[in-house]
Amino acid sequence: MSLGIHLTLLVGPTVAVPAPPFLSEALQSVEVKQSDEKRSGFQITFQVGRGPLALNDYPLLHNPLLKVFNRVILVVTFNATPRVLSDGFITHKELTPGNEPGTSHLTITGEDISLMLDKEQKPAEHPAQDETIIANKIILSYAQYGLIPLVIPPLVIDPPIPVERVPVQQATDLQYLTDLARRHAYVFYILPGPVPFTNTAYWGPPIRVGLPQRALSVNLGGETNVNSINFKHNALAPTTVSGRVQDRRTNQTVPVMTFGSLRVPLALRPTWLTEKNNVRKEQLHGTGLDAAQAANRAQAETEESVDAVTAEGELDALRYGELLQPRGLVGVRGAGFSYDGLWYVKRVTHNIRKDEYKQSFTLAREGEGSTIPVVRP
Repeated sequence: MSLGIHLTLLVGPTVAVPAPPFLSEALQSVEVKQSDEKRSGFQITFQVGRGPLALNDYPLLHNPLLKVFNRVILVVTFNATPRVLSDGFITHKELTPGNEPGTSHLTITGEDISLMLDKEQKPAEHPAQDETIIANKIILSYAQYGLIPLVIPPLVIDPPIPVERVPVQQATDLQYLTDLARRHAYVFYILPGPVPFTNTAYWGPPIRVGLPQRALSVNLGGETNVNSINFKHNALAPTTVSGRVQDRRTNQTVPVMTFGSLRVPLALRPTWLTEKNNVRKEQLHGTGLDAAQAANRAQAETEESVDAVTAEGELDALRYGELLQPRGLVGVRGAGFSYDGLWYVKRVTHNIRKDEYKQSFTLAREGEGSTIPVVRP
C-alpha cells in the first residue's frame, strides 16, 4: 500500500509466514471488523484467473496457504508504526467467477482467535473458584495461540464454598466467559497484538476512562476529517431493575432496586436521568444469590442498557491521521453541544484498498450534552 500505509499479510497452516509475492499481488481489498460485543473478523478478496496452464481450475482456489483453518495475521504499518490489525483463522471461502478477464475473485473470510474458544461445548466444574480465577484459568489454557490474560477483578467477589455451591459450566469457553462478564456489566474480547502471534484476552469493564483518541471533526471546513456521521437517540433503551431476593446466607427477603448508571458519565444529560419517569422497568430474575450478588446483577442489567445515544459514520484514515481504535474513548467536535464531547467506540470496520483506507465506526453514550468544554483536536 502507498501513501504512508503498508499492509503485511501473514498466512500459514501452523505458523503464519509472510505471503509470497504472487499472493500479495493478487490481493484486492481487506475488511476487518472489530467489536466489543461479538467476535472480530476479517475478509480478504483476491483477484484470480486460470490462464493457459490452468484451464481446469483456479490455482489460487487450491493453494495450501488458503486452506480453511489456516492462520491469518494482518499487520498495518501506518505512519511508520506497525499495528496488528487482525489475528484469526480462515472459516469460509467464496469464489465469484467473472465473464471478463480480471473480474474473477476469491474471497476468504475468517474470525479472530476467540473462534478457538467457541468450538466445543464442555461440561465442567470450577470448585472454590470465583469469576476472576475462572477467567484467568480458561484464558491460560489457550496459551498456544498467544493469549495473554488481562482480567480485572469485579467489585463484588464471592468465592464459592464447595459445600454450598460449585460453579458449573455447560457452554463453550467463549460463551461461559461472556456470561460471567455480563453478571458484572463487563465485556470479554480478544485484542490482536501488541506484536504478531500474541493476543490480549480482556475480561473487565468497558474502557470508558483514559486519554481519548484524536477527535472526529465534522462541519469544520479544513479541519473536517469524517466523510459522514449521523446520531440516533433511542429513549426506550434505558432499563431499571427491581425486585426482592431471599438472601441465601441470612434467609431474609431483601428488596433490590437500581436507579441508573454508576459509570463515569460521558453525557451531561443522560437519558436514564432526564426521562426517569418513562424508563422501562424490569423484574429481577435469579435464585440462589445473596443480597450483594443480586444487587450487582441488577446493576449490570441496567448498565448494559443505558447507552441510549449512538453515532454511526465513516472516516478517511489518511485525512484523520491515525487509526481509530474500538473499545476506548474518542472526542467529537463540530456537531453541536448536544452531540459534541466524549464517546465510547463500540465498533470499527477497516476497509483497505490500494491508495485507500476508510473506517466505519459506531459510537455510544448514555445521553446528550458534552461533559467537557473541549476535546483533544
